[in-house]
Amino acid sequence: MSVAARVSQEMGVKLGHEVGYSIRFEDCTSDKTIIKYMTDGMLLREFLGEPDLASYSVVMVDEAHERTLSTDILFGLVKDISRFRPDLKLLISSATLDAEKFSDYFDSAPIFKIPGRRYPVEIHYTKAPEADYIDAAIVTVLQIHVTQSPGDILVFLTGQEEIETVDEILKHRTRGLGTKISELIICPIYANLPTELQAKIFEPTPEGARKVVLATNIAETSLTIDGIKYVIDPGFCKIKSYNPRTGMESLLINPISKASANQRAGRSGRTGPGKCFRLYTSYNYMHDLEDNTVPEIQRTNLANVVLTLKSLGIHDLVNFDFMDPPPSEALLRALEQLFALSALNSRGELTKTGRRMAEFPLDPMLSKMIVASEKYKCSDEIISIASMLSIGNSIFYRPKDKQVHADNARLNFHTGNVGDHIALLNVYNSWKETDYSTQWCYENYIQVRSMKRARDIRDQLDGLMERVEIEICSNTSDLDAIKKAITSGFFHHSARLQRDGTYKTVKNPQTVHIHPSSGLAEVRPRWVVYHELVLTTKEFMRQVTELKPEWLVEIAPHYYQLKDVEDSGTKKLPKGQGRAAL
Repeated sequence: MSVAARVSQEMGVKLGHEVGYSIRFEDCTSDKTIIKYMTDGMLLREFLGEPDLASYSVVMVDEAHERTLSTDILFGLVKDISRFRPDLKLLISSATLDAEKFSDYFDSAPIFKIPGRRYPVEIHYTKAPEADYIDAAIVTVLQIHVTQSPGDILVFLTGQEEIETVDEILKHRTRGLGTKISELIICPIYANLPTELQAKIFEPTPEGARKVVLATNIAETSLTIDGIKYVIDPGFCKIKSYNPRTGMESLLINPISKASANQRAGRSGRTGPGKCFRLYTSYNYMHDLEDNTVPEIQRTNLANVVLTLKSLGIHDLVNFDFMDPPPSEALLRALEQLFALSALNSRGELTKTGRRMAEFPLDPMLSKMIVASEKYKCSDEIISIASMLSIGNSIFYRPKDKQVHADNARLNFHTGNVGDHIALLNVYNSWKETDYSTQWCYENYIQVRSMKRARDIRDQLDGLMERVEIEICSNTSDLDAIKKAITSGFFHHSARLQRDGTYKTVKNPQTVHIHPSSGLAEVRPRWVVYHELVLTTKEFMRQVTELKPEWLVEIAPHYYQLKDVEDSGTKKLPKGQGRAAL
């Protein structure tokens, strides 16, 4: 969006005329548009309406090294059409690309190297591995602040928890030093931080002070912060991985790749010579770090990929020309999941339900939940729930110094132990009743930006309902109907309470736990359905709702049999736990 605005300004034309953009919730183009900027996901959806991209004569894919799911599918699709459309010019660009690999993939395409304006960056390594990279990062910040010439500092950390810890310790230590040191302005940035606090990182640093930005790996490419002269790189990031055997996603701290390390170092040489302090040894860099991050397609649930390719008429998934093929086990699991959701028939072809599901730019389980809402006459509530689930876990803001207040505010939406899905619906409806008030969000420790995004997603889903011929109807009073619609999409995400207070998934049994942030964490109903399974310190179920076990057989008789659910009342459960299903 900002790039399109800049280019239209440089060309002296009005944005949306000759130069436009298309993002998920906004299309700013016209009949005059000749240059169109869009996300990889939007271009992928263009293929659904125009499989040969006949409207385009040039396609340029930037930041190709990021290897997102959508980008990797695009590579296969554009490679295919470029063979029968010799008029189509295809450019793949990146600052840190493995150019030879991409050239080989695109039929020995020529490589152009365009020198950039770069300032020299001094790289410093530690003499020995650091036992505690958090403490080492804090010490390095203070050493730079006291000994180095003016210039701001960028510290790469793995997530909100680490950023808040470093923020707190730095504030404590600088307060202790008082006037012995010049002012150090600490600016954290992470996804769950309210927008107005995020904006502080872009404010100019006052004369005589130094700014230290504490960021995740979003600052490797997506953010450019003026004034950064020093980078501190502990060498770690959080990577999401999917295990097709267990159906579980893990978000674990892993060493970064050499490509990421080089990106991080380059952040200090944007506006002048810089320095990068790597909190690992040169031996670690040379011998222990992988050259590149594992592409997303090799570590994610592929159900959405398979549904997209099937809707594009690509049925031979095994021989689809992926740059790096996904694990065959993950492909098989995706096909099984789509068959269970009735999106594919026994021959692996799209069903009517599958075609409707493919219209929604969502995870197939969410799409199935929406399609099922037609039967239960609660489509209005379900698209609100789907839009809230689509945002991830960035709805509630939990500042370190006000955690009790934030937790109490969140629990207000769970009155009656309605479950996390209905609680999300309560949040959305309460916000809507205040005419989408920003003040209400602040008072309830809710992210305004996340809620606005949920509203955008909901508006988009509302528009798509007409396309798939599902009437918008409300059924607020019948919570069972809403829960049945949820179960229709997530029936294979069900679990049963055990005698030891843990849960066991019904199919492919494994021990799991309700996430502490859930409104049902203390209630522990006998049977639950959950949105996702995440491995952090334990195997946690996120976004949990109670269900009646007989619903599983009623909704998915092809997946569950009576024997899977019939002994639900015979096992003695821990005292005060496992209240009967509603």
